Amino acid sequence: MEGGMSTGKCCLGLKEMIDSLSPKERQIAQFIIDYPDEVVEMSIDELAKVCRASVSSVVRLCKNLGYSGFKELCRMLSGDLAAASSAITYQNIRPGDSATSVFRNICLSNMKAIENTLMMMDEKAVDQAVSMLCRAQRIDFYGMGQSNLVALDAHNKFLRTGKMVMANADFHVQLLSATSLKKGDVAVLISYSGETYDILSLAEQIKHTGCDIITITSYGKNTLSEYATVRLHSLSTETYIRSGAMSSRIAQMTVIDALYSAVCSAMYDEVKPYLDKTRLAVSKARPK
Repeated sequence: MEGGMSTGKCCLGLKEMIDSLSPKERQIAQFIIDYPDEVVEMSIDELAKVCRASVSSVVRLCKNLGYSGFKELCRMLSGDLAAASSAITYQNIRPGDSATSVFRNICLSNMKAIENTLMMMDEKAVDQAVSMLCRAQRIDFYGMGQSNLVALDAHNKFLRTGKMVMANADFHVQLLSATSLKKGDVAVLISYSGETYDILSLAEQIKHTGCDIITITSYGKNTLSEYATVRLHSLSTETYIRSGAMSSRIAQMTVIDALYSAVCSAMYDEVKPYLDKTRLAVSKARPK
């Protein structure tokens, strides 16, 4: 659903994973996305019939989305429809839009990306990721292109915790760093698509070191998340004009901010001396 149309958790999940579905499942998913208010009034047999698919295809789709069956999917859809009136809405940016309109819609779109990321948060996975980061002596952050900016931002934040933290923009340096990881370390791999060749090469290398892997990718099936000990997700609202992975980068940075803050909260007594030191060092570096 684009522009001013609201997308709830169920439709959002379908939209994010639709490219990884089988043709029949994709057909059913698109019908649910387009006509959620009609689907909640249907039986599973009626949905299968209107989509020219089998009941088993509908059931498989529900399972892929993480639901026990069609009834649970309908309950989630009903909740989505009830909450739609209060959701953040925005319009796609069009050629010739005023600067004020562009500014407004960029802000609303970034807010929507954060709202969607929160909506699809897996609380158990977040808790597990934070526990792993707290235990780790060394944390590496990896990303390519725009995602590397997120990795470098994460590196800058986690340096304040007193842990050994690594990140680099050069792929060959990343590869060398990956080979030196060991059991007890944590590697955080960031890629919205989860299919970038270089990040998959790093994941393959890191897998052999025995360290834990946290992935931050889009929702749904992707190759990178298959390497993960813990899978986290960020969701985007990109459109044609908004190229450059703008809202996806905002969503990824929000996930990093949350992880960093949660680690600092959980390890406050241990982290506070390092936070104080870094704050003091930065303040002294400023010109008087």
